Amino acid sequence: MSSTRWRLVTALAPLMLVAAACGGGDGGDGGGQTGGQGGGGGNGTLELGYVLPQTGQLAYLGPPQIQAASYAVAQINQAGGVLGQQVPELVPGDESDQAAVANQSADRVLAAGVDGLIGAAASGQSLAIIDKVTGAQVVQCSGSNTAPNFTDYDDGGYYFRTAPSDALQGPVLAETIIADGHSNIAIVARADDYGLGLAEATAQALEEAGATVALNETYDPATQNFDAVVQQIQGAQPDAAVVIAFEEGTQILQGMVEAGIGPDAIGVYGADGLRNSELAQLVAPNDPAVLAEMKGTAPASAANEEFLTNLREFAPELTEVQFAPQVFDCVNIIALAAEVAETDDPTVFKDEIVGVTKDGTPCSSFAECQQLVADGQDIDYQGASGPLDFVPAGEPGTARIEIYRFNQQGALEVVDTVQAQPVE
Repeated sequence: MSSTRWRLVTALAPLMLVAAACGGGDGGDGGGQTGGQGGGGGNGTLELGYVLPQTGQLAYLGPPQIQAASYAVAQINQAGGVLGQQVPELVPGDESDQAAVANQSADRVLAAGVDGLIGAAASGQSLAIIDKVTGAQVVQCSGSNTAPNFTDYDDGGYYFRTAPSDALQGPVLAETIIADGHSNIAIVARADDYGLGLAEATAQALEEAGATVALNETYDPATQNFDAVVQQIQGAQPDAAVVIAFEEGTQILQGMVEAGIGPDAIGVYGADGLRNSELAQLVAPNDPAVLAEMKGTAPASAANEEFLTNLREFAPELTEVQFAPQVFDCVNIIALAAEVAETDDPTVFKDEIVGVTKDGTPCSSFAECQQLVADGQDIDYQGASGPLDFVPAGEPGTARIEIYRFNQQGALEVVDTVQAQPVE
């Protein structure tokens, strides 16, 4: 979507691999409906719910996001709650990987009279419910939607995201590839909002840096055989390949290794969809070293060690933390906006959400920010995921993007975290 050029300034799949719910899912029906009671008016108590994956192929992403949201509520309540009232337990809803399920869950959450909805995790599922949620005048905030088309979506000012658009991640991925000395790149991507947006952003940045994009093709992620995708990569004769995938990326990478175009032959790169500590074992259980030196990028989830330590104390069973900081930030900016607006009415506090993320006195916890608000100060919430600095569209104007790689033992390592900024 966005053609703006950006510059650098600075995992787990229990049973299946789909690592970043930044896109994907069945983005079908569901737009244009208004269900449930929705927001409006306010009753003095900020009430929140979520539509996040508890079943389906994205189910592994549910626990870190749900626990992060619950942890945020616990911290808020420890500080005295919002508007002097404790925030009730989150109203749950399963996103699954089907639009019909996400829509049914959104209906149930909205019927509970929530003021804000956290989710969905996948861009496709958010697109399936966004008209329903925002049409009900309820604030929606996702910590993992990265598809660029949300930037200009007509949401009435009710949709926000704390995950950066792929308009920021794509150039970081491109610069990583260029810095490794590659100049002739093949890109294959899922044919969905996530894949299309990230492929476009990456290809544009590569070409602006002087590289050749020898192949930029999408594929149907529901297909049973990815031999044709591997053949397209091989036929392009690249010195590096980018695979923008979820679960199906395992099969594509297996095919690339078998065809002699694995990481030992050419540069191989992924993105948040392949950021998975189990990836090497899933691709080659008996020889995880086959992915050694494969690299990728993702919105930073592992850089804030203090937050992650505290989150794991709150939820010791967590093994994956991807997008947990971003979801934690979603809950906090909604709560802080309600404090600034002095109401839990989403038709009013939605207008304060952008402002609490920028141009004020820096603060990094709900309690600290709440005290500043009580003292009459403007605040600049510094998120667990990093500075948010929302642009008017209700999304980060800057982003911390991590660069990861797989080592000789097949283990995932974060090798760097960089700051992406827009270049006017």
